[in-house]
Amino acid sequence: MGAVQAYNYIVVGGGSAGCVVTHRLVRAGHSVLLLEAGPADNTPFVRMPATFVRVIGSERTWLYETEPQPHAQGRRMHVPQGRTLGGGSSVNAMVYIRGQAADYDGWAAQGCTGWAWSDVLPWFRQAEANHVLSGPLHGTEGPLHVSETRHRHPLSSAFLQAAQECGLPYNHDFNGAEQAGVGYYQTTTHQGERASTAATYLAAVRHLPNLTVATGAQVLRLTLSGGRATGVVYRDAHGTEHQALAHDEVVLSAGALATPKLLMLSGIGPGAHLQSMGIPVVHDLPGVGQNFQDHLEVSVYGRCRAPISLAGQDRGLAALRHGLQWQLTRTGLLTSNVVESGGFVDTTGSGRPDVQFHVLPVLVGDVDREPLAGHGISINPCFLRPASRGSVALASPDPMAQARFDGNFLAAREDVDTLVRGVKLARRILRAPSLARHISAELSPSADEALDDAALETHVRARAKTVYHPAGTCRMGGAGDAQAVLDPALRVRGVAGLRVCDASAMPTLVSGNTNAPVVMLAERCADFMLRAR
Repeated sequence: MGAVQAYNYIVVGGGSAGCVVTHRLVRAGHSVLLLEAGPADNTPFVRMPATFVRVIGSERTWLYETEPQPHAQGRRMHVPQGRTLGGGSSVNAMVYIRGQAADYDGWAAQGCTGWAWSDVLPWFRQAEANHVLSGPLHGTEGPLHVSETRHRHPLSSAFLQAAQECGLPYNHDFNGAEQAGVGYYQTTTHQGERASTAATYLAAVRHLPNLTVATGAQVLRLTLSGGRATGVVYRDAHGTEHQALAHDEVVLSAGALATPKLLMLSGIGPGAHLQSMGIPVVHDLPGVGQNFQDHLEVSVYGRCRAPISLAGQDRGLAALRHGLQWQLTRTGLLTSNVVESGGFVDTTGSGRPDVQFHVLPVLVGDVDREPLAGHGISINPCFLRPASRGSVALASPDPMAQARFDGNFLAAREDVDTLVRGVKLARRILRAPSLARHISAELSPSADEALDDAALETHVRARAKTVYHPAGTCRMGGAGDAQAVLDPALRVRGVAGLRVCDASAMPTLVSGNTNAPVVMLAERCADFMLRAR
């Protein structure tokens, strides 16, 4: 083992949250060790917005796989997660969505004091450098760039017009006073490049002497003494083990699948499960690994009449032309986040959107599923507030073994029903005039417009996939909540000097993409830590 090094703070995970917390602590003058298991983000496929699909499945992502899902025809589902500096913000589709005010008011109602919408809005604004919007709901001076996409595909525009023909209003700001409607997504991009938290928050402090960044650093366990987290043991890229000490606090920002795993490997979690793995129980905390949630979506595919989709644009002379345009001018197709358009719809009449559309001007597959051949469009309705709950557990006491997790996807009837309603609406939009002039036929679920609900449910259970938004596995809660892993200041209950700062802290999943809420959460976490000194 190498020499022991000491720091004020150790941040485990250099992803979306870890880069934000590190930035704020370093700026305040404290020494920080940031540990990231993956490599640096120094590849053009991260910097070019449209090429994120090239990164998923590479060394820069973890590829988690569920247990067989009995409510999804026994399929194993896949949840890629960032494994590079910037984490999810370096490999995602860059969609900037905060969720609904009611999401955060719901957190507060569940005992998370200080997390209502009025409490979190100032932190969203502090993080945001919006290139177009301002006023009471938006920030313009923060580290995180939020901009309009520089490229808009004709199929993206056609979707928006077709959706309006189906009665959905146009919305120019999904993070404004009203989320409902369809429109173009704002993205975490800047001057034609991805603006991850590594390229923004971390880059701004990378040169400072009080910051140490170690990539290829796999944390094996926490070190604890007298009921307090004192540091970590990690293995570097060469296989050498190191111990690092934290004088003040350790922060776990490894994500909703890796953070509970690390807690359990360190003896913090459900006592019976730890004992079954031969791990001494340091603190019996039953909620660790429970309450797993994720967004699921299912595609509706349409075949294009003409070869106008993105298919083939990443090969041959077309790819060379796009690459040169991006290199020389930072314009063109490679500045697109691909998921350019979409929207939020209330399918029940409750007054609150329950379905989100992610629309891609190309036929897409999944990590384990090749896309359909040819040119087309993918309209993907996604439920926003899953009712199903899963769990994460250890598969082995070996730190290098992946966590075992059961998403319990589609176990709740309302999740299936919501996706069926979303598919019905997507099929209507596909047949509306503005898309019908581009689309010759529906490829999936079926060209038969008269499918009944039973057939659509079969399609949902056979084809639904996750949107890669795992959350909730170390949730915060009030003092009387026996399943809460964290208090509202993100401190691990019963263990001093230890906090969790990533999507696992969410008590319930937000109604939209999770990156912006995780950045907000990290801004708050850093403030809690600095105020505690």
